Amino acid sequence: MDKKYDFNDLCEIMKKLLGENGCPWDKKQNHDTLKQYLIEECYEAVEAINNKDYNNLAEELGDILLQVVFNSELADMNGKFDIYDVINGICLKMIRRHPHVFSNVKADTEEKVLKNWEEIKKEEKRPKNAVCCLREVPKSLPALIRAKKVQAKASGYGFDFENIEEIFDKLDEEKKELIESYKSGKKGDIFAEFGDLLFTAVNISRFLSINSELALTNATEKFINRFEYIETAAFAAGKTFEQMSLYEMNVLWNESKSQK
Repeated sequence: MDKKYDFNDLCEIMKKLLGENGCPWDKKQNHDTLKQYLIEECYEAVEAINNKDYNNLAEELGDILLQVVFNSELADMNGKFDIYDVINGICLKMIRRHPHVFSNVKADTEEKVLKNWEEIKKEEKRPKNAVCCLREVPKSLPALIRAKKVQAKASGYGFDFENIEEIFDKLDEEKKELIESYKSGKKGDIFAEFGDLLFTAVNISRFLSINSELALTNATEKFINRFEYIETAAFAAGKTFEQMSLYEMNVLWNESKSQK
């Protein structure tokens, strides 16, 4: 029977790759050069989840685990921390942030659990002020996710819209300001106002409990599918895109909306 490797084997493999007689490429890496791979592997795992491709998901999770072990081994070589510090830290955090499981705190709904989680996080970080709490949201996050997290933290301090109708009004206001900036021709103002419009749209997603990142991904896929419908219909009619008018394309686009 073939050997089934375990976590300790992975750690030993990584040590060997970074050792004296290890891999030249691996030995040249550092935390900065590995950042892009960590991000890429996370997105590839998400893609496998979206596709319900569980064989691929197992592989992609392995790639993420490799990045965790790789970064931890580099840190260990520099005397910063090792993989067991990483494991110990996350175990302590999970126990600390789940007092309703590991102690006598009561939280019998998802809302209470999330509220406790945020309060515990706030206590752990002990920001000097509210602004520090907002600034600690990483800039490296996708912009839509970061915007939602910043808005949620501000809401925790009582700075928020009272209802979603107010945000719809704000969206109209931002749209008008964007149009005015466009008419003025000032690119800097257009850029800023477009950002404000997106930020307000994210606020709507927060009030509706919608994941804005996934909603935009879904809208993009929907666009591609409808574009494909136009191309398929054009080919069936013996035409290319270049031979079609915009009117003809729009007719097919509207037809595509009724397709499942």
